[in-house]
Amino acid sequence: MTREEILNLIEKRSVKIIRLQFTDLDGTLKQVSVPVSEIGRVLDNDIMFDGSSIEGFARIEESDMYLKPDLDTFTLIPWENFKSARIICDVMNSDGTDFEESPRHILKKVVEETKRMGFEAYAGPEPEFFLFDTKNSDSNSHSHIYHSGNPVLLDSGSYFDMLPLSRSELARREMVQALEDMGFEVEAAHHEVAPSQHEIDFKYADILTTADRVQTFKLVVKTIAIKHDLHATFMPKPIEGVNGSGMHVHISLFKNGDNAFYDPNGEYELGQTFMHFVAGIVEHARAITAITNPTVNSYKRLIPGYEAPVNIAWAVGNRSALVRVPQARGKATRLEYRSPDPSCNAYLAFALILAAGLDGIKRGLMPPEPINRNIFKMTNSQREDKKIKALPGNLKEALNEAKQDKLVLETMGENAFDTFFKMKSTEWSEFSSAVTDWETRKYFNVL
Repeated sequence: MTREEILNLIEKRSVKIIRLQFTDLDGTLKQVSVPVSEIGRVLDNDIMFDGSSIEGFARIEESDMYLKPDLDTFTLIPWENFKSARIICDVMNSDGTDFEESPRHILKKVVEETKRMGFEAYAGPEPEFFLFDTKNSDSNSHSHIYHSGNPVLLDSGSYFDMLPLSRSELARREMVQALEDMGFEVEAAHHEVAPSQHEIDFKYADILTTADRVQTFKLVVKTIAIKHDLHATFMPKPIEGVNGSGMHVHISLFKNGDNAFYDPNGEYELGQTFMHFVAGIVEHARAITAITNPTVNSYKRLIPGYEAPVNIAWAVGNRSALVRVPQARGKATRLEYRSPDPSCNAYLAFALILAAGLDGIKRGLMPPEPINRNIFKMTNSQREDKKIKALPGNLKEALNEAKQDKLVLETMGENAFDTFFKMKSTEWSEFSSAVTDWETRKYFNVL
């Protein structure tokens, strides 16, 4: 949108509040709200904030930072009766230069590298989430959702189940409407495998737009859930013993308007660009897992038995592999990277997945043979024969892998990675010293 189009829309819809949004290094959406009378300053990049108060941003002696709105992200907010609007912003230093540690800037740098190589990158995510009941609680906290270590389920449904007029169905319907009001093209919405688990899929777009939409998606889902006395969580594994929530990411490259992964004469109708790209992902998979799966809880999902990929392999159609190639060809040719979960910072996760694939193209890497059989049912020796490695088993192991991979350091930048590493190492230390419910159940009465 142009400046004039935004001003005209604000006047036409009598917008009162402008919400300026950006994302910190941990993936949390931040917001500064200003009255519409300040729209001139907003569009002139003149809204300042204290960067030292944001984890991983500026030091206190250089804390003045500015927000530069991306005008293409301007949209009215439906749950505020369209009387407020939001704009996603880039973070700028006080001298007007880009803030290098901003997650959105990190992704934009990889997008620019993609363009220099002659490609355009597109992505489409499949974010899953759980909905839990808060209606009968007196508490303002969500800790009451848990009873005896498990959250109170809204339903016992499974994959694609229809729950007529249930609160979760009504909430999901309103989520879809809000997303469409904000410019999303929703392709599907349905109940997922686990009880109280849901998925809403929206159409692919260029990879930066898709990262922006993931952040918006989380906000919409959580906000609409609250309106229905529900709590939405993107925690990867909120319930023991059932499937966790993933966020499979579909990636494709285009060149001169054509799908660069597709070759009608190639094996499986896949071209050399695809082979190099998937080889790069396979090579860097263990290192980028700390970013695609960045919480202690992420690794409670990445275990055998619950459909989550733990084996580093690629396959055509086979859902037990880390990288799957859906059957569609032509312009729809793409790969599906199945390990990410919705706790990740979408900007960083997309940046590392894309950078890993591009590294494979630059170096002309070739992948191992595809594994077109159920890897979950293979024995350890069979996996060893095929040289199939596993993803890291916990956050500490993943962080150590990331720290040793030059691609991760170069893509994120030294300062951003150091901050990320320290934050996540602290998270691991806190977890390691915590006494969990499992420990008390296991040992309290027997030792």
